[in-house]
Amino acid sequence: MNQKVMNVLFICTHNSARSILAEALLNQLGGGRFRAYSAGSTPAGQVNPRAVTLLEKNRYRVGELRSKDWAEFAAPGAPLMDFVLTVCDKAAGEVCPVWPGQPLSAHWGVPDPASVSGTDQQIDAAFTDAFMVMQRRISLFLNLPIEKLERLSLLHELQAIGKVSRI
Repeated sequence: MNQKVMNVLFICTHNSARSILAEALLNQLGGGRFRAYSAGSTPAGQVNPRAVTLLEKNRYRVGELRSKDWAEFAAPGAPLMDFVLTVCDKAAGEVCPVWPGQPLSAHWGVPDPASVSGTDQQIDAAFTDAFMVMQRRISLFLNLPIEKLERLSLLHELQAIGKVSRI
């Protein structure tokens, strides 16, 4: 029996680090059950090099990653989303486009590693922390019995995952 591949859009203001990490993680860990995308309200136009380095170091595919405007996913002909997850507090408070198909939405806020200043080690640690939090949340998401949950129960579970930090 073929399962429907579910589309997930991760939103962050600049679409350069957190949402990019989430896109790469879910596309690889999702085992073909999910197709992840990421976008931003005011995209940076490039993926943060530290995010790319961290993903490559952990053997995640980075070839398709790019910083995108969220309007791309609200346009006619865009893939219909099953889930839209904001990963930064600023994007969670913005007025989002109307997403076709009424996807479930939740907020999975993660501190912005790109805004950290300090030594290279401190900045790298912030990126690693964001990666670990996102990896944990995506693992929890992948273990949800999505097909068996009522819409309201699934929304509750998605919101609860957004409150999970590191292990």
